[in-house]
Amino acid sequence: MADTLFTNVRIFDGGGETPFTGDVLVSGNRISRVVKTAFGQRTPPIAGATVIDGAGAFLMPGMVEAHTHFSWNDQPTLDSIQRMPPEEHILWCAQVAKKYLDMGWTSCVGAATAKPRLDVVIRNAINDGTIPGPRYIAASQEITVPGGLGDTTAPHLPQQEFAFGAIVSGAEEMRRCIRMFAKYGVDQIKINLSGESITGMPSEMSQFTEEEVAVCVDEAHRWGKRVAAHARSTWSIKECVRQGIEVIYHASFTDTEALDMLEAAKFKHFVAPGLAWLINTSHHASAWGLTPEVTKKMGYHRELEAAIESMKAMRRRGIRIMPGGDYGFAWTPHGTNAKDLEYFVKHVGMSTMEALLSATAWGGPMMGHGKEVGYIREGCFADILLVDGDPLTDITLLQDNKRILAVMKDGEFHRAPPVRGMGAGAGRVSAAPAMTRWAA
Repeated sequence: MADTLFTNVRIFDGGGETPFTGDVLVSGNRISRVVKTAFGQRTPPIAGATVIDGAGAFLMPGMVEAHTHFSWNDQPTLDSIQRMPPEEHILWCAQVAKKYLDMGWTSCVGAATAKPRLDVVIRNAINDGTIPGPRYIAASQEITVPGGLGDTTAPHLPQQEFAFGAIVSGAEEMRRCIRMFAKYGVDQIKINLSGESITGMPSEMSQFTEEEVAVCVDEAHRWGKRVAAHARSTWSIKECVRQGIEVIYHASFTDTEALDMLEAAKFKHFVAPGLAWLINTSHHASAWGLTPEVTKKMGYHRELEAAIESMKAMRRRGIRIMPGGDYGFAWTPHGTNAKDLEYFVKHVGMSTMEALLSATAWGGPMMGHGKEVGYIREGCFADILLVDGDPLTDITLLQDNKRILAVMKDGEFHRAPPVRGMGAGAGRVSAAPAMTRWAA
């Protein structure tokens, strides 16, 4: 793996400071040098290195998506997702994994999969180089109860293999389910602690007993697995903190006690609210019969208001809020994930700096890599984006694939910048990055 030198770039290093002009040297799969330079200053050649003249482009860490469903197939119902034949489904997941990397998401946290081993197979294929994709934490199916969110079995077809989720009833069935997913090799267990209005089970309703939740967490941790929860209700948020469930999805309905509990344990939990789902279900799903009038009756408008207020309160208390909006439904299609950053600025009151940090530096610990992911610093993994324009001025730039000039993951280009003028001494144009290779 040849060295790569990014020069003449504006560096957002993930530390929260104003970007600076400088150079970044990648050696192998790590960043080996970061230096500040004057704009236009020419760095001496490095033998054998590929030199990327950014011409002032914005260089930043690859982004981390905290609530990922590769197997959601841009359809409007859970049934239409789950009933996709497995052969087509695995191909779909592979295509989506590539799309995420194309859009600059170099790390993703699986939030649930539609079939037991889809996430595991995709993670393994990414890791062994069979397919391109982000660093990936593979999830289980959503664990639910009979009649709960994810139980899509028909009365005349009660077999669990026809269900969207993994259905358990009681502590011992829960224990067996966790062991099954551990056997399959998942990284993260998903449990549905609350309902979902679109399925007919109100978001504020909770499904499991405390005993069942305790067994889920205990058994998962015995096997070295992290636990994530679909947790919209106030009770379910508190239960996540009480039981040590690390990843909290949604967290829409809070009260003072829930916020106090989260704040006291804010370095133990990650919150991904999924605002894209609430916003688009409430206001942009009419083509699928979910008009604003319908979704208001379902309760989504009230939940959206509650979720925004909850996120504002969490932000004031320093609780980590991560991007990931339940993408993969018809009205939240894959590839539009960077809308979350716009929503954070527009609705939650984050600055563009905070929004970028939520997608970079804050994601490293969630991926299990600490500060090795999400930063442009010496010793960090070389997960790097080169962007045409300044996301700190216009956060929506990251929604435009054409503005993402290059994507590097683990020291290798998934999308290389345009090649202009090969050979030693080639010019470094200001309109777009130039790539030259210096002879050893």
